[in-house]
Amino acid sequence: MQWKIIKESSLLFLVALVMGCTSPGTGEDLAMGTFTLTSSAFSNNGRIPDVYTCKGQDINPPLSLQGIPQGAKSFVLIMDDPDAPMGTWDHWVVWNIPPTTTEIHEGEEPQGVAGKNSWGRTGYGGPCPPSGTHRYVFKLYALDTMLNLKKGETKREVEQAMQGHILAQTQLVGLYSK
Repeated sequence: MQWKIIKESSLLFLVALVMGCTSPGTGEDLAMGTFTLTSSAFSNNGRIPDVYTCKGQDINPPLSLQGIPQGAKSFVLIMDDPDAPMGTWDHWVVWNIPPTTTEIHEGEEPQGVAGKNSWGRTGYGGPCPPSGTHRYVFKLYALDTMLNLKKGETKREVEQAMQGHILAQTQLVGLYSK
C-alpha cells in the first residue's frame, strides 16, 4: 500500500514537471520551462570579463532569457552590487522589456524603458569595485503587466511598482575585482 502511494505521488510530480508547472503556491506557471537568465560571457558565480567593466569597454554582457512564463506582459532587468561599501549600488535598471525578448546583445540596451542607476544616469554601468571581489546580481522579473513609469525612475520606484505583478524571477551572479 505504501509503495503504491509513493509511486502515484512520483507519477503526479513527474506529470507536473513535464507540463511545466512549479510547486503549488508559488504563483508561477512556467509552461514553457524553467525561467533562467544566462550569459555566454560568464557562468553563474563566474568572473565577469574586463570588457564589461570600467577597466574595459564598460558595455553590457550578452544575456539569454529562457523559459518565458505564460502570461508575461513585460520583463524588468536590474543589475546591482550588494557588496558596495556605501550600500547596494545600482548598475542597470530597465523595465517594460517585451516578453518576446530572448536575447540582450552585447553592448546593446534592450528595448524597454531605462531607469536611473546609482551614478544618476540611465543605461548600463559596469562593475568598478573600489577593492575586493564584489557580486554583481542580474535580476530578471517576468511581470503580468507593463509598468506605468517614466524614463529615469530609480530601482526603488520600479520595485514598488512591480509588487503584486511578479509571475517569476531569476538571477545571474557575476564576480569581479580590479
